[in-house]
Amino acid sequence: GGGTAPQGPRTVIVGPTDVGKSTLAKVLLNYAARLGWEPTFVDLDIGQGTVTLPGCLAAAPIEAPADAEEGLAGVADVPLVYFFGHTSPSERPELYKQLLGRLVGLLDSRAETAGPLVRSSGWVVNTMGWVEGLGYQMLLHTIDATKADVVIVLGQERLYSQLNNAFKARKGVEVVKLPASGGAVPRNPEYRRKARMQRVREYFYGPRNDLSPHSSSARFDELQVWRVGGAPRAPSSALPIGAAAQQDPLKLSQVQWAPDMMHSVLAVSHAESKDDILRTNVAGFIYVTDVDMIKNRVTFMAPCPGPLPSRMLLTGSIKWLEQ
Repeated sequence: GGGTAPQGPRTVIVGPTDVGKSTLAKVLLNYAARLGWEPTFVDLDIGQGTVTLPGCLAAAPIEAPADAEEGLAGVADVPLVYFFGHTSPSERPELYKQLLGRLVGLLDSRAETAGPLVRSSGWVVNTMGWVEGLGYQMLLHTIDATKADVVIVLGQERLYSQLNNAFKARKGVEVVKLPASGGAVPRNPEYRRKARMQRVREYFYGPRNDLSPHSSSARFDELQVWRVGGAPRAPSSALPIGAAAQQDPLKLSQVQWAPDMMHSVLAVSHAESKDDILRTNVAGFIYVTDVDMIKNRVTFMAPCPGPLPSRMLLTGSIKWLEQ
């Protein structure tokens, strides 16, 4: 069976923002693809999104070197995408872990069936640039969950020594330090926000503006919108002393169509029922252009014409003001 081929290396790239993590991921993937391997790119950087939109955990087999303009999104075979819905994990750390577990589980079982080349080619995992406090805990969790063999730390001595100490007693995890990439420049939050919006734009219009998205409309009752984790949390300072925020972080709540959903980016789940939403990946995204409360109709933009693959939609906090 496919399980006889050795499992290829799983490399996790970590470091603060703007040290060149996604660039290094691209270099490693291109190098492997040129040598005839088919590595899997696992993109956990919900803040920027290389394979698909920001706010997602995604993975794709890379079968050919990427070109400079389209980048990895251009060569990624149909990516496997889970919608987290926010650009920072602090919103829903438990959901992030749950989706990461799903993604890794699915990739593991794919490696068993995809044949020896995919299995032996290994993974390159890009992570987000949040490396302190909860961010550091999430990194440790990610290294464990992906069963990393190699952790490459870019451009931060302190993070390197923390991880080196954390894993030195462990056999099979090698922590390697590299300087930040020479071309990496710090980008301010405004730049990062614009880069996120640009990714949304490219999803619908293509990197070269060569796609024409399709506008459709539907009655409110034809589409269901779900949110994971209930309403956004009250800050703990707003709670009575000694009370913890009692809320199931993975609770699903249905969201009613309302004018404030204009400009939202919604994920189209492959789920067939509410019970499947948490464990099901998404087919793609739509962008809400109008919510008509009198006619009870929503108008949205989709990347292609035709019926949506499912009537189950997911919402988070991702909005896009089309310029």
